[in-house]
Amino acid sequence: MPKVVSVFGIEPFRIGGNETFARELSLQLGQQGWESVLCFLTPPPDDVRKFLSLPNVTLEILENSIGVNKAGALGLWRILRRHRPEIVHLHFINFLGLFPWIARFSFVKKVFITDHGSRPAGYIPRRAPLWKRTLVRLINLPLTKVTCVSNYGYRCFTALDLLPKDRFKMIYNSVDLTRVAPNAKLGTEFRMRFGIPADRKIVLQVSWIIPEKGIPDLLEAARLVVQQNDKVHFVLVGEGAFRQQYTEDAKRMGLEGHITWAGLIADPFGEGVYDAADIVCQVSNWEEVFGWVIAEAMAYMKPVIGTRVGGIPELVLDGETGFLVERSDSAAIADRIVRLATDEASRERMGHAARKITEEKFNLRKNVAQLVECYGLGNDR
Repeated sequence: MPKVVSVFGIEPFRIGGNETFARELSLQLGQQGWESVLCFLTPPPDDVRKFLSLPNVTLEILENSIGVNKAGALGLWRILRRHRPEIVHLHFINFLGLFPWIARFSFVKKVFITDHGSRPAGYIPRRAPLWKRTLVRLINLPLTKVTCVSNYGYRCFTALDLLPKDRFKMIYNSVDLTRVAPNAKLGTEFRMRFGIPADRKIVLQVSWIIPEKGIPDLLEAARLVVQQNDKVHFVLVGEGAFRQQYTEDAKRMGLEGHITWAGLIADPFGEGVYDAADIVCQVSNWEEVFGWVIAEAMAYMKPVIGTRVGGIPELVLDGETGFLVERSDSAAIADRIVRLATDEASRERMGHAARKITEEKFNLRKNVAQLVECYGLGNDR
């Protein structure tokens, strides 16, 4: 059977957006009679391994795949020599690197790379200097196509003029809607697990606990909200280098008893994270290239408060599926939370609108089918 080797420069520690993408891609490749080789930085835990296991799937470990280094290059060469794939697709791998040429010298017919990268706050895309454009085109000569996960990402990349425009394709990141099954019982169990009172509205953010995700702004907004409405509770799901600092900041701000640091959750869908939420926030400071958590919340019919940065406005339609605010505007974040917390009709209206848009634009099955077609394998769905 012909093969596609997908290289993910990530650790598959939970059943999240990347893992569900990898499974759906493998499923659709299998329907076309192709095998799927999934390469990760580290071995997946048992639950993730089981989730990814399909008859046509082989799991490989490719350490040191991030950056330009001899170990990563040698590891990929060995994997390609072992599997002899027709197609290689790189995810979370540096755009400038050796992997495309290693694939070319391994007689791979097509090489794809997906740009998943968010940009720094205030980033303005500009055409690269001539010397850089020339060098990048030489380095990436073997690339068949660059896929971008949002229109924002597409605009950023094509503005640099590093490759001809016809080498770019926009395919949104997406949600596996077959796994979205709202369950009030799971939501109740989540509340009980973390001791959250039943009479409180839950404001959720799922993200790395880092400054770029706007955690300090959310904490200040939480302080303002609790002053006005003590029946609101904030839940932050995720880990990060700043968790201890932000936990201490929250205590100093008087938020103890109104905030829960849930840590990493292996399967947010299966463990009731979105079922428990009433409002979801994604108040990033950097230029978020997509916002996977936003799409997941929308699939669960939750209104989202997001910042007007990067690709977030492509998901959150202000006043329709949630609210958009300017980055770092804690007062505006608090205002929108207070309004939604006491307006069930608006939450329901926005939630239904969000679900409809998710089905139209962020449906994993449909969008992976676009990628499979981009591979040149056809589409029988």
